Amino acid sequence: MIETDEVIHSPNRLQICAYLNWAEQAEFAVLRDLLGVADSVASKHLTVLKDAGYVSVTKARGVGRPRTWVRITDEGRAAYTRHVAALHQIIGTPLPGNPSASPTPSTEAG
Repeated sequence: MIETDEVIHSPNRLQICAYLNWAEQAEFAVLRDLLGVADSVASKHLTVLKDAGYVSVTKARGVGRPRTWVRITDEGRAAYTRHVAALHQIIGTPLPGNPSASPTPSTEAG
């Protein structure tokens, strides 16, 4: 049975995880701009990911305005990797970097 991660599956949360999987961490404003959404929308998606243990959020205070930094956790990276693998299995394509692997398409209904 193919299982996607319902926490990550939302398009905005998937974009956040994809970016953080590549960048390790990002400032809140970068993620908000990446999504093209209001602060409140980005904040809600980050809260869902944080509550699931997929990201950590820290606030840095210093000179200038406070900055909020978001970092993907090991658990978040593993969940994202599993989710992407499930998506590749659903669409019947090999994972990037492994062109010789042929996924087995699902024969289950639903």
